[in-house]
Amino acid sequence: RPPKDKNNKDYENAIKYYSEALELNPSNAIYYSNRSLAYLRTECYGYALADATKALEIDKNYIKGYYRRATSNMALGKFKAALKDYETVVRVRPNDKDAKMKYQECNKIVKQKAFERAIASDEIKKSVVDSLDIENMTIEDDYVGPKLEDGNVTVKFMEEMMEWFKDQKKLHRKCAYQILVQVKDLLAKLPSLVEITLKETEKITICGDTHGQFYDLLNIFKLNGLPSESNPYLFNGDFVDRGSFSVEVILTLFGFKLLYPNDFHLLRGNHETDNMNQMYGFEGEVKAKYTAQMFQLFSEVFQWLPLAQCINNKVLIMHGGLFSEDGITLDDLRKIERNRQPPDSGPMCDLLWSDPQPQSGRSISKRGVSCQFGPDVTERFLEQNKLDYIVRSHEVKAEGYEVTHSGKCVTVFSAPNYCDQMGNKGAYIHLRGADLKPEFHQFTAVPHPNVKPMAYANTLMQLGMM
Repeated sequence: RPPKDKNNKDYENAIKYYSEALELNPSNAIYYSNRSLAYLRTECYGYALADATKALEIDKNYIKGYYRRATSNMALGKFKAALKDYETVVRVRPNDKDAKMKYQECNKIVKQKAFERAIASDEIKKSVVDSLDIENMTIEDDYVGPKLEDGNVTVKFMEEMMEWFKDQKKLHRKCAYQILVQVKDLLAKLPSLVEITLKETEKITICGDTHGQFYDLLNIFKLNGLPSESNPYLFNGDFVDRGSFSVEVILTLFGFKLLYPNDFHLLRGNHETDNMNQMYGFEGEVKAKYTAQMFQLFSEVFQWLPLAQCINNKVLIMHGGLFSEDGITLDDLRKIERNRQPPDSGPMCDLLWSDPQPQSGRSISKRGVSCQFGPDVTERFLEQNKLDYIVRSHEVKAEGYEVTHSGKCVTVFSAPNYCDQMGNKGAYIHLRGADLKPEFHQFTAVPHPNVKPMAYANTLMQLGMM
C-alpha cells in the first residue's frame, strides 16, 4: 500500500499502486475507496465515482465509500445523488459534525436549485443589465484607483488596473460593471466559431487554462509582451475558479478584449459555467469582492464566449476536444446556439469537456462528462474538415504542454504549479502565419500573496474529503 503521507501529492503514482493492489486483491473496498480519493484529487471525477460505487458494492457498510461517492457527485454537479449518500452517513454517524455540515450544505444547494427551476418560467429571462443604473453609480472621492476614460478602456487604464490588482486592491464596482456590459455586447456579436487569418509574417500566442492565477498571468505578459495589435493572444478557457484571484484575471482579460477586439481572443472553458463556479470558487469570490448581482452578470457574459477558433482554415482551437460522434463539421460548430449553460451531451458539451486518449476509438470520460477520443477519431475529423491539427487545453501537463495523436492533437496549459500543489510548468504556444507550426515556451510559477487556492470555493470542496 502507498504511504499514508498527508503531503504526498503524487496521486498519479498512488493510482498506479492501488490499481496493482486491486489486481492482486480485487475485492478490497478500502483500495477502491483510496483510489477514488486519488482520482478526486486529479479531477477524474467519473473514475472516482465508479471506484466509490465499487467499494460500496463490496462493502455496503463502508462509510468512507459514501463520503467519496458524495464528493464525486458534488464535483459533477449531481447534488441530489450526493445528498442521498450524505444522508446515509448522517444516519449511521449522527454525532459526526463534518458529515452533518456537508449534509446541510448539500441540502441547501438542492433546495436552491429546485427554487431556481420553479421560478424560471418560459418568459425570456431579463438581463441584469436592465436593472443596473451604471451611469448614476458614484465613484467616491477616496477611491484613487484606475477609472475608465470617458467610459472607455485605454492602454493607460489597463496598465494601472494590473498594478492596482497586483497590490491586492479592488477595482471600483462601477468600472467593473462598465467592462462587463461592454464586453457582453462585444461577445454577443461574435460567431460560435471565430475564424481568423494570420499573414505570413504575423504570429499569435495561444495560452491554456489560467484558473485565477493572476500573478502567473502577469508573468506571461512580462515574458511574452503585453497584448497589442502586433502581439495578439488567444486564451483558451478556464480563466476562473480554483485560483483565488479569478476576479483579477477575468477583468484583465475582458479589459484587453475591449482594448483590442480583433487581436485578443477568448474562448469558453468548462469552468465558465454556473455549476462549476458554484463549486470551485468564482461565485464565492465575486460575492466576497462585489455582489451576487455582479456574479449574475458574469454568468450572462460567459454564455456569449465563443466555443472554438480556426486559424487560416488549418488549425482548430477549443478548450476540451473532439466529439462523441463522427461526422461533425465546422459548419455544425458555426450553428451552435451557445447563449446557455452547456448541455450534458452533444457538440457544445464535447468542445468544453472531452479529452484525448492514446488508444483508438472512444471511451467513457474519466471526468464523468463527455468522452475520450483516440488518434483515429482525430485523424478522421481533421481529414473531413481539411484541417492540420487541433489545439486544446483542459488538462494539467507536467511540462505545460503535450503533443499526442502523431502531432495532430496539442494540449497547452498555462497555470504553473496548478493549485499551488501540482509542481507542473506552464506553457504558451507561438503560431506563425508562415508555417503554422506550434512553438512551445515554458515558464514556472511565480510567488503570489498568501491567499490559498480554493479560498472562495464551496465548503464541500474545501473540507478535505475524509
